[in-house]
Amino acid sequence: MENFSCSMAKDAERSVVTTYWSIGTNLGNREQNLALALRCLVENANIELCGQSAIYETEPVGYTDQDAFLNAVLVLRTSLRPLELLALAQEIEARLGRERKVVWGPRPIDLDLLLYGDLQVRTDGLTVPHPRLHERKFVLVPLAELAEDQIVPGLEKAVKRLLEQCSDRAAVTRYRPVQIRWDWTKMES
Repeated sequence: MENFSCSMAKDAERSVVTTYWSIGTNLGNREQNLALALRCLVENANIELCGQSAIYETEPVGYTDQDAFLNAVLVLRTSLRPLELLALAQEIEARLGRERKVVWGPRPIDLDLLLYGDLQVRTDGLTVPHPRLHERKFVLVPLAELAEDQIVPGLEKAVKRLLEQCSDRAAVTRYRPVQIRWDWTKMES
């Protein structure tokens, strides 16, 4: 696993944890949606961006009668707890116009917490590691770019091994620009 070191100071009461996130969009200005979601995440004082994969254009999975997605994986260091991160992700999705009308349907933004350190979480609203992480090439390809040797808790396999074993045949193609342009000083809010 790549060692992501960040300058984020540790909160005296909370440890700082490395998390991996899937970020995706297939509605509206897809590049801007990714940038706005990333901006919303890093504006939080308890979150620091430590890495990001390339952006990939991917075929939809599940509900396939929709436009292609742009997907990437982010490495964020945070002192927030998993349920706090879920609430933040849902708030950002709502701010950017996500409506949950169709399961796996079109959306302006989708933020999924994939890994939270080596912790496993199972609540009514959140499962970490993400329960379908190992089934989705659009998650595994960018995740492997950042952390191919990362062992996924509960599955006890490295990301690169999960990618090798993944039966998902949907197309995952590197997209330009290579990374999310998140310098929001040059963007309209």
